[in-house]
Amino acid sequence: MNPILQKFRQLSEREQRLVVLVAAFMAMLLFYLLVWSPLNQSVERNRTAIENQKELLSWVQQNANRIIQLKQSGGSASRFTGSLTQAVNQSANQHDIMITRMQPQNEQLQVWVDEADFNKVLNWLEAIESQGIVILDADFSETSTPGHIRIRRLQLSKS
Repeated sequence: MNPILQKFRQLSEREQRLVVLVAAFMAMLLFYLLVWSPLNQSVERNRTAIENQKELLSWVQQNANRIIQLKQSGGSASRFTGSLTQAVNQSANQHDIMITRMQPQNEQLQVWVDEADFNKVLNWLEAIESQGIVILDADFSETSTPGHIRIRRLQLSKS
């Protein structure tokens, strides 16, 4: 450290002020780049994540209320009579859902859909439940298209 201090003292007064100013500027620049900027970015990322989580919570609460209403109305639904396959096909067509595969099994029906809009699927499921068709099991997965899902297996039965 002494050699640096000696070199500094050998500089003229004007050069010493210039070195001090450059050192102060560099210290502020390093502080900004190493501390302030990363903290600001982290705070902004967390703000965005919180907003996204709030939106998700709001959506879940809205749909939870909808599910509760569906369950309550499901208890008073009339008993389904008729062709399960035909009723599911008609209802899917009305809700613009393309069924990929159907497999009847005794009094039950398994349905597969490659890709469909999530909201349309919810409306479709609500419609078939209101007809008295019971959803026994459902397996959904996401697709590469935002807002769309894949129905891996939907098992339906007459009430």
